[in-house]
Amino acid sequence: MAAMEESFPRGGTRKTHKSEKAFQQSVEQDNLFDISTEEESTKRKKIQKGPAKTKKLKVETRQSSKFVREKFEILNVESLCEGMRILGCVKEVNELELVISLPNGLQGYVQVTEICDAYTEKLNEQVAQEEPLQDLVGLPELFSPGMLVRCVVSSLDTTKGSKKNVMLSLNPKNVNRVLSAETLKPGMLLTGTVSSLEDHGYLVDIGVSGARAFLPLQKAQEYIRQKNKGAKLKVGQYLNCLIEEVKGSRGVVTLSIGHSEVSAAIATEEQSWTLNSLLPGLVVKAQVQKVTPLGLTLKFLSFFSGLVDFMHLDPKKAGTYFSNQQVRACVLCVHPRTRAVRLSLRPVFLQPGRPLTRLLCQQLGAVLDDVPIQGFFGSAGATFKLKDGTLAYARRNHLSNSKKTFKPEAFRPGNTHKCRIIDYSQMDELALLSLRTSIIEAQFLWYHDIKPGALVKGKVLTIKPHGMVVKMGKQIRGLVPTMHLADILIKNPEKKYHVGDEVKCRVLLCDPKAKKLMMTLKKTLVESKLPAITCYDDAKPGLQTHGFILRVKDYGCIVKFYNDVQGLVPRHELSAEYVPDPESVFYTGQVVKVVVLNCEPSKERMLLSFRLLSDPKQECEGQSQKKKKAVSAGQLVDVKVLEKTKDGLKVAVLPHNIPGFLPTAHLSDHVTNGPLLYHWLQTGDTLHRVLCLSVSEERVLLCRKPALVSAVEGGQNPKSFSEIHPGMLLIGFVKNIKDYGVFVQFPSGLSGLAPKAILSDKFVTSTSDHFVEGQTVVAKVTNVDEEKQRMLLSLRLSDCTLGDLATTSLLLLSQCLEERQGVRSLMSNRDSVLIQTLAEMTPGMALDLEVQEVLEDGSVLFSEGPVPGLVLRASKYHRAGQELEPGQKKKAVILNVDMLKLEVHVSLCHDLVNRKAKKLKKGSDLQAIVQHLEESFAVASLVETGHLAAFSLTSHLNDTFRFDSEKLQVGQGVSLTLQTTEPGVTGLLLAVEGPAAKRTMRQTRKDSETVDEDEEVDPALVIGTVKKHTLSIGDMVTGTVKSIKPTHVVVTLEDGIIGCIHASHILDDVPVGTSPTAKLKVGKKVTARVIGGRDMKTFKFLPISHPRFIRTIPELSVRPSELKEDGHTTLNTHSVSPLEKIKQYQPGQTVTCFLKKYNMVKKWLEVEIAPDIRGRIPLLLTSLSFKVLKHPDKKFQIGQALKATVVGPAESSKAFLCLSLIGPHKLKKGEVAMGRVVKVTPKEGLTVSFPFGRVGRVSMFHVSDSYSETHLEDFVPQQIVRCYVLSAATPVLTLSLRSSRTNPETKSRITDPEINSIEDLEEGQLLRGFVKSVQPSGVLVGLGPSVTGLARHPHVSQHNQSKNAPYDRHLPEGKLLTAKVLRLNHQESLVELSLLPDATGKQDVLSAPLGQPPPKQEGRETEAAERNHEGKAKEKKKQKQKEKRTGKGQEGAQPPSKDKKEPQKPQAKKLGKRPHPESSSEQEIGNKKQKKAALSEEDDSGVEVYYREGEEAEEMSMLPKEKLTRPAEAPRLQLSSGFVWDVGLDTLTPALPPHGESSDSEEDEKPEQATQKKKSKKERELEKQKAEKELSRIEEALMDPGRQPESAEDFDRLVLSSPSSSLLWLQYMAFHLQATEIEKARAVAERALKTISFREEQEKLNVWVALLNLENMYGSQESLTKVFERAVQYNEPLKVFLHLADIYTKSEKFQEAGELYNRMLKRFRQEKAVWVKYGAFLLRRGKAEASHRVMQRALECLPKKEHVDVIAKFAQLEFQLGDAERARAIFESTLSIYPKRTDVWSVYIDMIIKHGSQKEARAIFERVIHLSLAPKRMKFFFKRYLDYEKQHGSEKDVQAVKAKALEYVEAKSSMMDD
Repeated sequence: MAAMEESFPRGGTRKTHKSEKAFQQSVEQDNLFDISTEEESTKRKKIQKGPAKTKKLKVETRQSSKFVREKFEILNVESLCEGMRILGCVKEVNELELVISLPNGLQGYVQVTEICDAYTEKLNEQVAQEEPLQDLVGLPELFSPGMLVRCVVSSLDTTKGSKKNVMLSLNPKNVNRVLSAETLKPGMLLTGTVSSLEDHGYLVDIGVSGARAFLPLQKAQEYIRQKNKGAKLKVGQYLNCLIEEVKGSRGVVTLSIGHSEVSAAIATEEQSWTLNSLLPGLVVKAQVQKVTPLGLTLKFLSFFSGLVDFMHLDPKKAGTYFSNQQVRACVLCVHPRTRAVRLSLRPVFLQPGRPLTRLLCQQLGAVLDDVPIQGFFGSAGATFKLKDGTLAYARRNHLSNSKKTFKPEAFRPGNTHKCRIIDYSQMDELALLSLRTSIIEAQFLWYHDIKPGALVKGKVLTIKPHGMVVKMGKQIRGLVPTMHLADILIKNPEKKYHVGDEVKCRVLLCDPKAKKLMMTLKKTLVESKLPAITCYDDAKPGLQTHGFILRVKDYGCIVKFYNDVQGLVPRHELSAEYVPDPESVFYTGQVVKVVVLNCEPSKERMLLSFRLLSDPKQECEGQSQKKKKAVSAGQLVDVKVLEKTKDGLKVAVLPHNIPGFLPTAHLSDHVTNGPLLYHWLQTGDTLHRVLCLSVSEERVLLCRKPALVSAVEGGQNPKSFSEIHPGMLLIGFVKNIKDYGVFVQFPSGLSGLAPKAILSDKFVTSTSDHFVEGQTVVAKVTNVDEEKQRMLLSLRLSDCTLGDLATTSLLLLSQCLEERQGVRSLMSNRDSVLIQTLAEMTPGMALDLEVQEVLEDGSVLFSEGPVPGLVLRASKYHRAGQELEPGQKKKAVILNVDMLKLEVHVSLCHDLVNRKAKKLKKGSDLQAIVQHLEESFAVASLVETGHLAAFSLTSHLNDTFRFDSEKLQVGQGVSLTLQTTEPGVTGLLLAVEGPAAKRTMRQTRKDSETVDEDEEVDPALVIGTVKKHTLSIGDMVTGTVKSIKPTHVVVTLEDGIIGCIHASHILDDVPVGTSPTAKLKVGKKVTARVIGGRDMKTFKFLPISHPRFIRTIPELSVRPSELKEDGHTTLNTHSVSPLEKIKQYQPGQTVTCFLKKYNMVKKWLEVEIAPDIRGRIPLLLTSLSFKVLKHPDKKFQIGQALKATVVGPAESSKAFLCLSLIGPHKLKKGEVAMGRVVKVTPKEGLTVSFPFGRVGRVSMFHVSDSYSETHLEDFVPQQIVRCYVLSAATPVLTLSLRSSRTNPETKSRITDPEINSIEDLEEGQLLRGFVKSVQPSGVLVGLGPSVTGLARHPHVSQHNQSKNAPYDRHLPEGKLLTAKVLRLNHQESLVELSLLPDATGKQDVLSAPLGQPPPKQEGRETEAAERNHEGKAKEKKKQKQKEKRTGKGQEGAQPPSKDKKEPQKPQAKKLGKRPHPESSSEQEIGNKKQKKAALSEEDDSGVEVYYREGEEAEEMSMLPKEKLTRPAEAPRLQLSSGFVWDVGLDTLTPALPPHGESSDSEEDEKPEQATQKKKSKKERELEKQKAEKELSRIEEALMDPGRQPESAEDFDRLVLSSPSSSLLWLQYMAFHLQATEIEKARAVAERALKTISFREEQEKLNVWVALLNLENMYGSQESLTKVFERAVQYNEPLKVFLHLADIYTKSEKFQEAGELYNRMLKRFRQEKAVWVKYGAFLLRRGKAEASHRVMQRALECLPKKEHVDVIAKFAQLEFQLGDAERARAIFESTLSIYPKRTDVWSVYIDMIIKHGSQKEARAIFERVIHLSLAPKRMKFFFKRYLDYEKQHGSEKDVQAVKAKALEYVEAKSSMMDD
């Protein structure tokens, strides 16, 4: 029972302390509102099993929810009324009106006469004078988009289409009419307009009768400088004014418009605002009264209440509001009749006078698919979530085409719809959407969608004298001027056009800004098929087009086109004949056809002509007739190249120049040579012997394939099906490729089908793998159907052999090399030196080269030498294992010239470079090594001599497909038969390859392109390789597990055959993180299916058809799904080559892979996806955590299954997939990625590299949020850094390492903000920067990557104003300074700075007047300091540590605690640590002291410390009285001789000078030191006594028990006295945290954990929790995780988990908290406290449904005896945080099963008393006192009932309870008697 009492505290009886009450209250109020939808509430109601009374409750709740919905209805035009005051934002500024954006997507208009009376008078005066007034400016100069304005609805005009226009007024007389002179109070924020300029200020019209407002000049200066660009205020200028003073007698009001005062203005009760006088735009303090799904109810100014709709909640805090929460709100509007007030909680409105920044939506007009609904709000509309995460809103009338078609069920959250962005509401910061089909499908939505020259349709709206207005869409109107109504001028347009007619027009001009659209209805222009000229760049000489005559002059005609483009037709170009009077021949508006003679776009000048060329139609007819006569199919012709297109060459067939087309694929029989020839052929080149394939009306189709040309010449070209017989061999080309086969076309135009079955002798998986479109093939006719004009063909090599394979092979090779030689001759005709050089280079040529760079993949780049742009490259294999350095000279041999990429492949192999001169015999068989592979041939080197020979890889035109196992590799040995003994012009010997069986594998597999260099072969697999087997794919086998490896299992099958099961073939669904091979045990029998066979020599999977398949290791699968299937068709996957398989994986695809090993050298994880598919995960793509990247072997276990994303094929070899564990690797703007430091450039920044060769730069301004002179020294090459991509616009990325960018959730303090442009600066701003250089004009200070400021000489130092002062010594480049911005010149991007102490508040940058020699006394010290500044190498490490300790980077932000510590430092230092011998001199010890005590980076000399410490000491007003002996208590330790241990009191004298002395300057010290020497013995004795008194006084002060700790030493003393007090340790940590010394606070925590006794578990836990809090606030996720893991080891784990969850929740890290709770539920599933805590967490987050699911899970996991307690606890939570109705249902349900659980009854009663009505409480008491329980328990309930009535009821109620108790006692006693 006691335990239950603990779990369920009972309420109502005992008194709670104030603190407890406050805590309970806060828990109850932390109610989240973004949960309940109507559905949820109805579901809950169904669960209820209570009495009939609940029916009434249902009705009540429905009515109340209906009331809430009506109450929170958002604004619409109907809800506005005249006189309503409303806050708006200027959306557009036109000359005569303002367009105002109003809340909830509404829009209004302000006429130019509604600004103010003074402005209207000026306008009238200007109209009367008919001349512009000088002091009257237009609306665009007075208003700018984004300004917030207070408006009054002046009228609601209804247009013809029954649409209401909201007309507004800004006139202060209308806006402030509700105020009177008596109601004005200081501090009120009003709006007004400038009415006139006076001598000492401005008269401002605030519209309050009986009050005159005056703005003094000095009060306006700041505003004029900052906001008005220095210009005086103009009449009509709109101002936000703060009342400074009200002089009651004369009604004079003094105003202020300072930005800081206005933005901080807040409306208070003292200002006596009433609902009648309340103005929009006022900021008020408010309290949340009620939270609903549609918004909040607020209480403000004590008595008033207002509404906040869902659009105006703070987006960052939406869902976290709770009752009684204190908030700041801005009044949006006040209804004059209902007095309803609407407010906004959006932060942009909470600083009056600040304009809105986001004014546009980038995607305006865009149509979006599948946009999910966020929330549906009944008649208000619905909100949608866009892809970028922002919200958008659609009004109810835009959710469907009409009211009838609207279906509410289609708008449930999560449903998706197609919609279009139609507008943007600045006031709500929401894009407005429409789901109407008519709007989505509309061609044009806004003016900017319409382009000049476009054809558009519209409806005639009106016909006016100046033209016809056409309606193009809902928002768009266009004008057709009178001149453009027809080709000729018509007098009565109304006869031709009627209102409502649909017309087709062409756009002449469209100006979206001015909303100006001009169109033409001239039939010739509308129907013209000629290209339209819309800009001068379109007008190319020779272009023919239509235009209209704008003007006719003596010198010619001006012709106009589209978009105001016009040109001149000179008089001599008007006609072929002389035109004496152009005006008599041509007229304005006439449509004419012109030809462009000349155009100069830069000058906007164009010359045209009416004298056209011959008629194109006649030309076309003539050409087509000529074409038919001149060319016929099958003819051989010469052609001239005219133009290159995407698919081929446009040519002219000679001699008649008939247009023809030669496709790229038809340039050669060799697939690779086609693109090569296409690339190098130029316009004007002539090609001979080209075959005409077909002639059509449009063009002639041509072909240049030698095989087809020779077939036509040899007569092997049947013209009809009757000539074709089965068995014929024909040469054609691939016309089309389908899945079922390949269509082949022949030169005559006939075509046939080669079905998939007879396509190849090899197994055909995909037809596209074997052939490509346009490829030349030999086909054998197998079947002919003359009737249907069809034939079937075979392309199998066995059917189509043309003769000896060796001869064919040699023929194909010769033809290929000959064509390539032709390409060389084309290249040699080019002007480029590079291309001519490449044309001269041939394989076998020896070159002397210089190494430029050795790349990461092992390949070598050589320098270009005298030819710019020449790329010479040797692969890793051809580097031949040589160690190379840049600049080294090497001899190399050319292997091949890539004529497309313009690269030369060379080799450094010794055998090739040093060729042997040996005579070769034709026909001899020689061994060779493959050195280079092309698509159709290979280059090999003869082993004997080193000569290069080429051999064809194909022996037939159809022989283009190779399995991976058949493909050659570089380094492989082959047997060649020589066909030529001398290299020809190609530089290569010609050879034919011998049998494939004579091929030998490469000796070293390191450079293999398909096998992993680190491939390890399992010895267990090698044993079984000798045995043959008869297995085939799909067979079922049984075997015993022999051994288990991380990624595969070795199985012994029957007959001793060894098989292999890969990790991917063990389970159907592999859980991430598990190792599937662990499921199988050694010795276990398994049944498996054969799915492939692996060749032990090549490690490749062979097809079953392969002769070596019987010697492969069978690859098995034990997947349940594969064992069930019949047959093996679904499993026969390994006949496809791995390279082909890899191509099937697309970037972005997710795969499951198994970790094989971590390659320490290459820094990648090697994984396997399938037995034949391997992948690599670069280290930088494994995690975003430094901890994981530091020790990947700890995070990833061998054999573990990982979920990875495909990024692409690995760079080192295409046979590997490159994967990522952190999602797609996209280095876009805004992404965070891990990179490696490549280079550290001092005083500039870092160069960082990423996977796949991307490189980025980090400016020194983006290394940290807090600048330091030495922060680049923390980085070393190869260091891993976390980067934020600022820009990816250029190949070199722009990066930032600032933690505010890379870890924004940590909310780290930004000491030095980003300065990316001059716009980020404000005058008067204090900021830090680095010295760039010292110029004659002043000191240049870098403030950001592209922002530099100048401090002129007078503003550098107060010591010396001379321009020739030697600053360089004192201000070296890279020095960190604090500066104040004096002036900004935005036009010239100039920033003027001041470094003077009175501007920056820091020390003077120069220690003494420049040019003066330092005093002799201090000479050594000055030199030491300068040496120290110039060469900091020795002290770097110490310096960094000290900077960290003393917060050196945070200039001037030295905490008070530091100052307090200062006096004790010298003693501590003197007595504590023995310095090195070299530093024992007085000056050098002083120097060290200087470093430690310095406040800023500007330590330039030892002298300066005296000034600084003096000042610092004087400011120590925060020291306690005992310490204030003398401000300069610790100037510096001064040791006159070597260090000694037995220090006497007399040595303290210089460090603790008497009160009368000062150490503020050197002048003071010289006499002091002089007098010391002259002091008598008596004086020394007196000083000794003084020092002793001083020490005793300090000791007494320290002994005072009531003294509060004020320094680290004080805390150290306290924790020594109470080492186990966690409170003291936490105060000590807090002391350091106040001074932002995080590291020191951490150190204190670690000390505490070591010091506190191990028996004091709670005390230790308190420190652990504090440390967790510290890491959460100031540390990284990694540091927090480390501390948490340690805390779990040393404490009770559950407590630590719960504390961390609370920490996450309080710091609003809800995602992390959720993940932690899920971990807890797995680890502590038997602990009910965890389940209850998680339920409460979810309810506070507003996730009611999830909380209900947690309760169900808790009941499944916990023992039954705990169930009732858990249910009751969850019901309690529902009462406090969720749905009270559901809570009642849970309690009622529980008590119906367990009616005698008095503890549950007690909790239920407590909850009803706290959250229910008195009626409900009495009802529950009545039920409980009628239960049949033990008398003792009944007595308890009666007593509670009596106490309740005493507190809440009347005397009569109390008596009634007593009577019932008596009745119960009597009934009991009578039962006893019976």
